[in-house]
Amino acid sequence: MRLRVAFAVLLALMSSTSWAADLPAAFTNDARILFQGDSITHGGRGLNQADHNHIIGHSYVFLIAGRFGADHPEQNLTFINRGISGETVPRLEKRWQADTLDLKPDLLSVLIGVNDNAVNVPLEQYEQTYDRLLTDAKTANPKLKLVLGEPFTLESRKPADPAVWQKWKDGVDQRREVVASLAKKHGAALVKYQPMFDKACERAPAAYWIWDGVHPTYAGNQLMADEWLRTVRDFWKN
Repeated sequence: MRLRVAFAVLLALMSSTSWAADLPAAFTNDARILFQGDSITHGGRGLNQADHNHIIGHSYVFLIAGRFGADHPEQNLTFINRGISGETVPRLEKRWQADTLDLKPDLLSVLIGVNDNAVNVPLEQYEQTYDRLLTDAKTANPKLKLVLGEPFTLESRKPADPAVWQKWKDGVDQRREVVASLAKKHGAALVKYQPMFDKACERAPAAYWIWDGVHPTYAGNQLMADEWLRTVRDFWKN
């Protein structure tokens, strides 16, 4: 009988506490949390803002927004996704005012770089433009919390030419270094996705996490959501 009572108490505690996602300190009341980037962030989101079935897409952003929107409705959090497929930093600059500054975020998360690598945006231009965008965002809101995600890649398929793959990876790594430098300069939390995915490959093949070398699977998106949250929790502690 005592065991049954103890088990019932345990179940009650689990349902009331452990299944709820503890709110990160960065998620203050009425916070506007904006995710910017390319297709990895876009996640097939709909462009019709009145369509709430598709407004967030199905990337790591959806997983974060769904978890905390469900567990903490009293916080009145607003999650916004403005990632666009194929985006580069120079293209992002053209819509920065309308799709970032005008939305007045309290927390801004940016993940961009693989397309800059694909179309050979010069590294110096990538860094200088990215730097300017972050500066403008902080000028618009001096209290803005910044989260920068480093670009990443995995060798999901055996390359026809290993030299081509190595050149691609080296380019992504260079942009990772730029993002790390910008995070330090602007006081941003840095989400280190590459080592996370590298470690995940010890448990399953690369294609299990990233199906085409760039875009995560549903399992990969869950890893990203978890790492994003871990980083944000650690950077802004209660």
